[in-house]
Order: sequence, then structure tokens, then C-alpha cells
Amino acid sequence: MSFQNLQLNGAMLRAVERVGYTEPTPIQVRTIPHILEGRDVVGCAQTGSGKTAAFALPIVQMLEPARGKRRIRVLVLAPTRELAAQIDEEFGKFSRETSLRHTAIFGGVGQQPQVNALRRGVDIVVATPGRLQDLMNQGYIRLDQLEYFILDEADRMLDMGFINDVKRIIKRLPKVRQTMLFSATMPQAIQDLSRSILTDPVKVEANPQSTTVETIAQSIYFVEGGDKRALLKHILRDPASQRVLVFTRTKHRANNLAKQLSRARIPAEAIHGNKSQTARTRALARFKAGHTPVLVATDIAARGLDIDSVTHVINFDMPNIPESYVHRIGRTARAGASGIAYSFCDLDERKHLREIEALIQEPIEVIGDHPFVSATPPPTRQNGAGKARQNGASKPARQSRRRRSRRPRGRRQARPA
Repeated sequence: MSFQNLQLNGAMLRAVERVGYTEPTPIQVRTIPHILEGRDVVGCAQTGSGKTAAFALPIVQMLEPARGKRRIRVLVLAPTRELAAQIDEEFGKFSRETSLRHTAIFGGVGQQPQVNALRRGVDIVVATPGRLQDLMNQGYIRLDQLEYFILDEADRMLDMGFINDVKRIIKRLPKVRQTMLFSATMPQAIQDLSRSILTDPVKVEANPQSTTVETIAQSIYFVEGGDKRALLKHILRDPASQRVLVFTRTKHRANNLAKQLSRARIPAEAIHGNKSQTARTRALARFKAGHTPVLVATDIAARGLDIDSVTHVINFDMPNIPESYVHRIGRTARAGASGIAYSFCDLDERKHLREIEALIQEPIEVIGDHPFVSATPPPTRQNGAGKARQNGASKPARQSRRRRSRRPRGRRQARPA
């Protein structure tokens, strides 16, 4: 299948070629023709599946040039500022040969530049719910002439507590419109919402729900909580760790870990909700450009962000929500590439590991040969190669810890990870 088979016009095909897409992803193949036919769509696809292009390409193609004063004709709701900015950037790439105007609306920055863009007139608005409602209540945004509404990362909206805001916004949209809802998972609340806002939708699913990307090599390190930082530095000093996204459970830990890595001459920055939007944007840009090889993040960065060439995702803290594991590791192996996901699991986090393995329906391979093996024997698990490596490592685990205690703390001889 090629983009030429998806009823895209010449301008869109040139845009696809310009951004370097060679062939459509499954979600694009299954979605674009239905959107071009005017159908409502509910799409379920893994993160990194290319769903932004799946709705942006046909919408840009269908939008007629503005006549008279511009009105907002497309609204995309996204759960985070970074995702909103990213989607807006994608619309910019695909609409380069058109006269369409687009803008991103989100909090954390001054609203005046956004208000100025709205006053000049825009066709496409990509927004987070909070700032959108603020500007609507101030009279800067009217949606009475909206033609297309896209709710992206709907399950993340639910997780972040935005679902009531989303419902309030939807009540102010025209009844006659084309609606698309995309979500990585389909919990009951999102299924109920989709039934209430879509009309006879086409249901497309590019991958089974809550499964991990097949091209990600997943591994578990059983490690004491106090040894996690040393294990992380050990891994990051491997030349193969070129662009690494590290996840922590709290903002405070993300800040501290980034500072400690930097002091160890491993350049790192943190990104989380307490950072200003300017700081978050700058840290993300430096990471994308390769200037900062390590980005330490909370789950705010786990969904929707499209960062090329992330070689490793490391769960410094195991997520306590199993679905978050899927979304975190999906930051690597984007668009069919391969990637590596490591998770550090201490004794208190082993219950989270059991829940994750139940969700993804497969055991995660254990790396038992590393300098910081937990003194507590790993649990018995039924997993081929992972089981063999684990059983081989469980016997010398305590011995490994005793050997390390004899060495000076600053002179550990790290073996290859």
C-alpha cells in the first residue's frame, strides 16, 4: 500500500514526500479513506502509530480556502502542551502549500500571543482543554462554524481528569460536524463518550489494545532501591545509550536525578508539570536535537510525544498503573524502528511488575548479570529465556552484593550491561 492509493491529492502527496514518509502506517491506511468520505471515526492505535497524520492529511485536503473573515473550522483537543504543539507543527508541515492558518492554544505561557493569532484569524486550532475554555469564556474563541473536531489521546484525557472539561467544550460545538476520536486504550468511560459524540462511526484498530510494540526489546533489572542510581549511571556510560528517556514517578525525583547525572558528567535535563512551559520546551528541543542525551521525565512525557531516535527508555521507577508502562516504552521504536526498554524493579515494586506482565500477557526478560543484582532472590516466573537467566542469577545474588561491599564505593568495576 502506498499513499497514492489513499485518495490524497498532489499537494498532500508532496507534503508526505517532503516530511520523509515512504509508506502509510496501518492506522493511516485504515483511517484516511473514511475521513475523506466524511465519516466519523473512532480509532484505537498504539502510540507512535502515525495517527496525527491519519487525521491531519485528509483534513488539510478537505478544507476549502477561507472566504472573508477566517473562522475556526478545525479543533483538535490534546491532553498536554507538548502534544498540542507537536500536532500544530504537523499541521504546519502538511498545509505548507495551502493558505490555511493554524495555531496552538495551551497554558503555561502568556495568552496574548495566542489571542493575537486568533484575532488575525485561523482555520485550525490545536488546544489543551484548560486554556481553550479560558479563551472561550473571555470571548476570544467562537466555535459556531466548526466543521471538524478531533479528540486525541482520549484515554489520557480521562487519566488526567480532563474528561468533564472535554464534555463542557463539546456542548458548545455545532451539532453538525465530522468527529474523530483517537485513543490508545478504550476503557468503558471512553467507549461511553464515543457513543455520545460520534454519529455512526467507523471503528479502526491498528493494533490490539494495551500491547507493547514488538520491536522493543524489554528487560527487567532486579535491584535494591538504593542501587538504582548507580545502575543507571552504569547503563548510561555504555556508548549504545545515545538518546535515553528516563521515567520517574515524582517531579522531585526527576529533578534530583537530572542534577545527579549532570554532576556525574552525564548531561541530563528534567521535564515535568512543575517546569515552566518555556523550560519544558527548551529541554525537549535540546533532547530532540541531541544536545542533551538524557531526558528525565514524569509520565507527562509518556504519551503522544514523537521524538525520533530514542535508543532507550528506562523506567527508573516502575509505574504503578500498568497501562503507563505501555505508554512509556512506546517513546522508543517509533515508526517501525527498534528500541530498548529497561525497567528497574526493587522489592516494593514487584507487585507492579506482576500487574504489567498480566496486562501485556507476556513475561519480561530478566537481566541477572549486572553489578547491582538485588540481594532478595527474584520471584519464580514462567518465561523461557528470561527464566533461565533469572534462575542462573538468583543463586549468586547475595554473593554479588557481598563482593561489592568489599570494594571502595567510588571504584566499582562495571561489567558491560
